[in-house]
Amino acid sequence: MRDLYKNPVFYYILVPVVVAAWPLLVRTVYLPRAQHGYKQQQDEYKKAQQMMLEILRLDPDRASDSNQAGTEFSYGAEIDRVANLCRIPTTKYKLSSGMVITAENQKMQSATVTLEEVDVVSFAKFLAALQIRWGQLQCNRVKLTQVKGLKDLWRVDIDFKYYF
Repeated sequence: MRDLYKNPVFYYILVPVVVAAWPLLVRTVYLPRAQHGYKQQQDEYKKAQQMMLEILRLDPDRASDSNQAGTEFSYGAEIDRVANLCRIPTTKYKLSSGMVITAENQKMQSATVTLEEVDVVSFAKFLAALQIRWGQLQCNRVKLTQVKGLKDLWRVDIDFKYYF
């Protein structure tokens, strides 16, 4: 068997067979897979488009930029709205916001939000909902501290900065 690999006739036969088999393999295996994948992507896009239209129908405010829509950002109102959306009771969070500071023709306001005894999923929804709605809201620091004796309850300290 070892002598077969040393024989050049073996390679004279093997290389043309592989070269001839490659287009056949592409035509019979890879091309149908690619077409199937393309059709799946098209179907998923159509479903996603229907969902987006449904979301737009239910909440048309999402389509407009929040700053251009004339809505003024307020930490109190937004934290209350998003906490209510994420089913975090008002007794489970504290908000501390600072003054509006103007530096280099840019207004900025910072705030600290403390969520008491929330699970990770609620916290993630809370943070995502805030940052999706307000693009200029930056989360500078997040500190998670596990509540002793409980598996999925956390105290979360979040520092925000909003640029007007």
